[in-house]
Amino acid sequence: MVHRSDDGRVNHRDRLLGLTVVLLWGLNFLAIRYGLDHFPPLFFAALRFAVLAVPVLLFVPRPRVPARWLLLYGTGFGVLQFAFLFTAMREGMPTGLASLVLQSSAPFTVALGALLLRERLRPAQMGGLAVAVTGIVVIGADRMHVAPLLPLLLTLAGGLGWAFGNIGSRLAATGRDVNPLHLTLWMTVIPPLPLFALSALTEGPSTGLRALADTAASTFWPALAGLAYIVVFGTVIGSGLWTFLMSRYPAGTVAPFSLLVPIVGIAASWAVLDEDPTALQLAGGVIVIAGAFVATTGGRVRQSGNGRSPDRAAASAAPTEVSRIGDLERAASRP
Repeated sequence: MVHRSDDGRVNHRDRLLGLTVVLLWGLNFLAIRYGLDHFPPLFFAALRFAVLAVPVLLFVPRPRVPARWLLLYGTGFGVLQFAFLFTAMREGMPTGLASLVLQSSAPFTVALGALLLRERLRPAQMGGLAVAVTGIVVIGADRMHVAPLLPLLLTLAGGLGWAFGNIGSRLAATGRDVNPLHLTLWMTVIPPLPLFALSALTEGPSTGLRALADTAASTFWPALAGLAYIVVFGTVIGSGLWTFLMSRYPAGTVAPFSLLVPIVGIAASWAVLDEDPTALQLAGGVIVIAGAFVATTGGRVRQSGNGRSPDRAAASAAPTEVSRIGDLERAASRP
């Protein structure tokens, strides 16, 4: 059972957990690069979840959450994010830059929260979204002169998928007896079948299997090491901690932690892969992070209409969340 924060403020332990996720996910991009050097992208995305899905189905109790929210979580976080991200990196998106552009998920999460959960979008947040979009345009303009634009667009689509996953995990975790680790593990059951199907259709039914068979050679151990890191540290530990934090705090409170991931990702890709982003790309990245930070934190110090601060009002947010879920259920039933 996860207890929600009483006032919306992140305590020291949970802040440390958030920074742990930052480190794990930042290094995760190196593991992805090593895996993509050997495996086709969609097959690799399916494989990372399939390795966990089988033991989860056999040994992990299914969390008591509505199937539709689990499906939204798995489709957004698992299928859409990694199908687009892995394809983008295979098509030439630099590892460090991918870790930066993917953080567009933070403003996407805020925007989806406003559209789907009816969370109030304050002027500061709208300004932050505009700034983040400006940064993405700067990166895109620079990429157009040196490389195809498609990998950037695919990475942005991955960020949007992550945002849908954030909404799904938050809705799924609103129950009183939801185990965050069980929820994260059961999320891995959703992506394998659609990703394997997409791989068979677009990459060929035997391409991924041949790549998997080739890993028996010692020269391909980095790909297997990358897969192991992604499964254990990126998915089980990293995503488990992320889901735990999302279940305790508002989405706009947790999302800013993801903005620190590019610092680790860019530093690691520079140190290990000798990637050297241009000054304009770094400038655009700073603009994206600044805008996303404002979008996910802006305006929270203002008083709400009943005289309480938003942080204090979060203590009584459970009935509001239930009503929002009810609104979504009614909307889904309309023709």
